Amino acid sequence: MLAAVSKELPGLVKGILDAFFSPQAASEMGKSVATFYKTLKEGGIPEDTALSMTKDYLGTLTRWSETLKGMKIGRHEG
Repeated sequence: MLAAVSKELPGLVKGILDAFFSPQAASEMGKSVATFYKTLKEGGIPEDTALSMTKDYLGTLTRWSETLKGMKIGRHEG
């Protein structure tokens, strides 16, 4: 069972990475960040706070995608 998981996991991770780093993914991430900011502003959040929260939101998305990109699933170092 572990061998089967080890065989399939790299393909799954590649699919996730492709979802984050394709031109379409970049476009969708931009729309998501813009919608997040707009929603905060429409909800009455002051501009400086909304901008700070949006930067944090984008940073979280970026860190998460970089973590996935940095994973070395199925590759052994040494």
